[in-house]
Amino acid sequence: MRPVDGMSVLVTGGGSGIGEGIARHLCGLGARVTISGRRPGKVHAVAASIGDACRAVVGDVTVADDRLAMVDAALEHGDGRLDVLVNNAGNMYRGPLDELREDELLAVFHSNVVGAMMLTQAALAPLRASCGAVILLGSVHSQRAFPGASPYAATKGALETLTGVLAAELGPQQIRVSCVRPGGVFTEINQRAGLMDDAQALERLNGLAPAHALGRLGTVTEVAEAVEYLARAEWATGNVLTIDGGLGLGVTNA
Repeated sequence: MRPVDGMSVLVTGGGSGIGEGIARHLCGLGARVTISGRRPGKVHAVAASIGDACRAVVGDVTVADDRLAMVDAALEHGDGRLDVLVNNAGNMYRGPLDELREDELLAVFHSNVVGAMMLTQAALAPLRASCGAVILLGSVHSQRAFPGASPYAATKGALETLTGVLAAELGPQQIRVSCVRPGGVFTEINQRAGLMDDAQALERLNGLAPAHALGRLGTVTEVAEAVEYLARAEWATGNVLTIDGGLGLGVTNA
């Protein structure tokens, strides 16, 4: 297992939620983490609260120049190295099939799938040099059907399939590719998906707690621990690591 101490890590979507949790967890273990996000206030506030081990770069994974800037910032912050790329940035679009808009569908695939693919492409050279790892963020939506969530579920299913293909393609270059599949974890994306405030979004998500075999929602730290394992495990590639409290099992705790 590789030590986290001294790792250079780039985490997209690091201004809140799971991305922020990953950054905090890995910085706490000695990594130098660069976080990216579209909202300057959010990413800079997170980096400032973590300290010198964390650097913020403002950017959108759907913009080519921004992707290059993210990689450059991570290399600078990591003393010329990039050991791990965590493709966490994404958005949610939902609704019944007969109300979906093509432009919105294309936008969510661009942010959740195409952006991750192209950022991985941009980071290939330094990842080859470090025999590094790429970690994608999937979702339990690929395992359990939630009506109205087809756009988001389709993007996450695409990422999970992509994990195996890229692991096979990049393995000979000593780049590992894996995926974390979380269950119900309260983050800003839950709020944005339903256009609700924090309290409403949390109440809605808590209603899903009994559908988890363990009877509760997860935390961003629990997801971050799974990311840590995949970043460190040198013989693990092509994996989709489920960390969902049993939500994907389809049980319901009365």
